[in-house]
Amino acid sequence: MGQSNMAGRGTAEQAPVVPAGTGYEFRAMTDPARLYDIMEPFGVNENNTVSGIAETIKTGSMISAFAIEYYKLTSRPIVGVSCSKGGTSINQWQPKGSFLNDAINRFNLAGSYLERSGYSVKHKFMVWCQGETDGDHGMSIAEYKTKLTAMIEAMLAAGLEHCYLIRTGNNRDQSTLYNQIKTAQTELCGEHENTTLVSTKFEEMAAAGLMIDAFHYTQKAYNITGADAGRNTARHILSLKNS
Repeated sequence: MGQSNMAGRGTAEQAPVVPAGTGYEFRAMTDPARLYDIMEPFGVNENNTVSGIAETIKTGSMISAFAIEYYKLTSRPIVGVSCSKGGTSINQWQPKGSFLNDAINRFNLAGSYLERSGYSVKHKFMVWCQGETDGDHGMSIAEYKTKLTAMIEAMLAAGLEHCYLIRTGNNRDQSTLYNQIKTAQTELCGEHENTTLVSTKFEEMAAAGLMIDAFHYTQKAYNITGADAGRNTARHILSLKNS
């Protein structure tokens, strides 16, 4: 869930190939009757014009790298459900709004399919990456934390157990522009028992020359960040009592 850097603006052919059986996609919008092996661009056709979560520019994401590293540590595949759109503000992801209702519906569709198909689901979690739009608009730390908390609490009420957060990176051309959003995200992860920070790698990519514009990353950057987030998500889950 999130905006463009979760949707992915990379190059699919440069993403790692997820071995068959180690990571799946549930296509809630286009084919909610089976699982697919994860491939890039992940979620490319999972559009809902009614809710507004729809775009045609998903070109390569960090999901494949995430799934590979998660499986290496847990020996369990993820079932990923795409629900992201570029340019979105946290204001659009608030409880009872069309975006969050869509996300909850996609989650419920996946859960129902897996249950009736006989799968054993160990953990139900979301991975969140968003914040550039709110940084561009100068949203305060307090406001962003309040609204992100409301979104997370609504997802928890719907049955998810945890939010794993990939922190916003730096604007390539204005290096401090997203500092308030980054601070808000870091503080919230330290305060909310069901939210964990799993990667800060995006903030390294401008200096490494791995950005394609002021906001988005090369596929190499998505691969690095996705792998980092996958490992840290797996480590957190393995640390839980009922892992």
